Amino acid sequence: MAALPTHRILLVEDDELFRLGLRTRLEREPGFQVVAEAEDGETALEIAKAQPLNVVVLDIGLPGIGGVEACRQIRRECPSLPVLVLTSHPEKSLVSRLIEGGAQGYCLKGVPARTLILAIYSVAAGASWWHASATTQIRAAFDQGPRGADPPRVVDLPLTKREQEILGLIAKGKTNQEIARALYISPGTVRVHVHFILQKLAVKDRTQAAVLALKHLEGPPPPEA
Repeated sequence: MAALPTHRILLVEDDELFRLGLRTRLEREPGFQVVAEAEDGETALEIAKAQPLNVVVLDIGLPGIGGVEACRQIRRECPSLPVLVLTSHPEKSLVSRLIEGGAQGYCLKGVPARTLILAIYSVAAGASWWHASATTQIRAAFDQGPRGADPPRVVDLPLTKREQEILGLIAKGKTNQEIARALYISPGTVRVHVHFILQKLAVKDRTQAAVLALKHLEGPPPPEA
């Protein structure tokens, strides 16, 4: 039987007891190996540049440069290394900052261990994992404002007008069937468009596409309430 691939994890957390408990739990998972730990963003950056890693699990509330800036610098120096952010409190303005910083997603510390493990597997595989509060904020940014107002537009992405329309509906959480009804096209046509959208944006799933769309949204920033 083939051995499971090993996911080499950098664990960045300044709370020593929490970090110890998390490391112990993660290393019980087949295919997980915590190869390094850090208590601050500066140390995490140096480790990320020096060691072969598959994923960084990064606390947001770090001393020094902080978690968001640490994420930004790690992604700049190691663009193929995915970062999963951990946070105790889902700050209302956090999602946009994490998107700008290049995070692959974020997870709340209070979730069940199995949920966090699935999140790590997802980002290590190149997909994404965003807590429900993040997807809610993304969808809210694409919801139409006051009656009669034009919806926000996605700009500066290599998409046709139709693909931009579909991407906006994806970001609002619409299924292929709902998109087909909204645009008066067949679900099969929607599937083809979605395939090309993911291909053109070099993303692996609909959530990543929605996150990228939010980064290129024309109009006011996402609501913080």
